[in-house]
Amino acid sequence: MSTEERTFKCEACDKTFNRIESLNNHFRIHTGERPFKCEICDGTFSQRGCLKKHMKIHTGEKPFKCEICNGRFSRNEGLKDHMKIHTGEKPFKCEVCEKRFRQSGSLKKHMTIHTGEKPFECELCSVRLNRRESLKMHMRTHTGERTFKCEVCNKRFSQSGGLMSHIRIHTGEKPFKCGVCDERFSESGSLKKHMRMHTGEKPFKCEVCDGQFSCSLTLKNHIRIHTGEKPFKCEVCEKRFIQSGCLKKHMRIHTGEKPFKCELCNGRFSRRASLKMHIQIHTGEKPFKCEVCNKSFRNSESLKVHIRIHTGEKPFKCEVCDERFSQSGTLTKHIRIHTGEKPFKCEVCHERFGQSQTLKNHIGIHTGEKIFKCEVCNTLFSHIGNLKNHMGTHTGEKPFECEECHERFRYLGHLKMHMRRHTGE
Repeated sequence: MSTEERTFKCEACDKTFNRIESLNNHFRIHTGERPFKCEICDGTFSQRGCLKKHMKIHTGEKPFKCEICNGRFSRNEGLKDHMKIHTGEKPFKCEVCEKRFRQSGSLKKHMTIHTGEKPFECELCSVRLNRRESLKMHMRTHTGERTFKCEVCNKRFSQSGGLMSHIRIHTGEKPFKCGVCDERFSESGSLKKHMRMHTGEKPFKCEVCDGQFSCSLTLKNHIRIHTGEKPFKCEVCEKRFIQSGCLKKHMRIHTGEKPFKCELCNGRFSRRASLKMHIQIHTGEKPFKCEVCNKSFRNSESLKVHIRIHTGEKPFKCEVCDERFSQSGTLTKHIRIHTGEKPFKCEVCHERFGQSQTLKNHIGIHTGEKIFKCEVCNTLFSHIGNLKNHMGTHTGEKPFECEECHERFRYLGHLKMHMRRHTGE
């Protein structure tokens, strides 16, 4: 004899369940009750199973292994989501902008961008956030809480994800692989940013000049060009910087630190990017190609600057005289004309200069060192200007033209002497 299966109905949302325990667990969504507490970090959970999964963060247990890249995960759901990185599967689509996501939760969070919804409010400062996790992390700015500790170096973190990423510094693990160029990364966010190099995607837009950027931090730093904000100050020379990373690199001028070494010629560099570009001198690699004139470059930034020759774009504007520039560095140098700032000082005679290259050229007067080499005939020069003038002997270039008779000269000095014929001076 068959008996009708009994069901239990939620009085709040009419959802039905086969077991009373399932209904009780579900009902906590409506009440907000979280009776299961972590004894280590005081995190609370609505279900015992969620607490059990959470405990693996503290124990470090990762029983679920990816067979492709050997990455390990504390939860089966984490492994399933991770597998989509390898398969490229993104089954959840935003109906507004058609962006696709690996997880339904990621889509749900993304939708708040379109709706502007920020349902989570901080009780201390009233700031509103679009995600519960963001609120939880924000609260730690008030409490200073850093619950998660690295067992290797004792560094503490406010987020478990921050600890997990940090641990990879010690292990050297890079589980996230680019499917285009095979470069590997220790964080999924780093891979995501890297992928934009291949796709050209620039989702972050400046509301002032319409410049577009591939990551939010680059946009944030760019905004400071418009605001003039330079929050990071050098305690030695009081120079200020837009980014903390720029200050850190700048400090190596004072300390003389050059931590990055070329394994081919033992040359040392103060920046990793400088070493990377230097290596390409040995390899001859120029992977970035201009689609207009086919000229190739060693790095993407050089290509980006070069492209502006074709487009005529000059996004960097001087707020004093309205002159515009294609490079931020050129604007920085130009600003010194107005401010009179000369941050580069010769340690021998104490003369000051507005540009590092001018100081470098000047140093040659004291040392007699000839560091600028002609790639054609190997002649050495103490000034880059002398090298440029010398190159005209190989190219035949005569850039200086007389306005009176249109005769051309290789050197400015020769043009000046020639002009005396016309002026009678």
